[in-house]
Amino acid sequence: MIPLPPQLVLLSALVAIALADNAPYRPSPPPPTYSAPTPSYRAPAPSYNAPQPVSPPKYDFSWNVKDDYSGNDYGHQEARDGYDTQGSYYVLLPDGRLQEVTYTVNGDSGFVAQVNYQGEAQYPAQQGYGSAPSYQAPAPSYQQPRPSYA
Repeated sequence: MIPLPPQLVLLSALVAIALADNAPYRPSPPPPTYSAPTPSYRAPAPSYNAPQPVSPPKYDFSWNVKDDYSGNDYGHQEARDGYDTQGSYYVLLPDGRLQEVTYTVNGDSGFVAQVNYQGEAQYPAQQGYGSAPSYQAPAPSYQQPRPSYA
């Protein structure tokens, strides 16, 4: 094999590149443009002010829960007429007392509560498990293996 001069190798490489890319240059099309459509409706401007009530608020509700199995006993009652609110709630405490809260709210006077307790707090002695169980395993018995000659 006859060695070729480096100039000839370089020239043949350039000719091969030029012949391989014989497609005419075509620029890619520009990206599509998008214009958002204008809305065809008129939305009302947002309002952050609550509408004024037509009449003063007035309601009355109550609910109670009494479950002897779980020991739950609680409830709530409230009545409102305009700016005058009166109510009460109660709950049976774990120590056996009944806590009752009676409250009023009149205009800007704020929340005024009176707390009452019925009954005597009971703290029964804790039940123990008695004496600690004794876990004594029987003493192991080891027998000397007897040799077996077959």
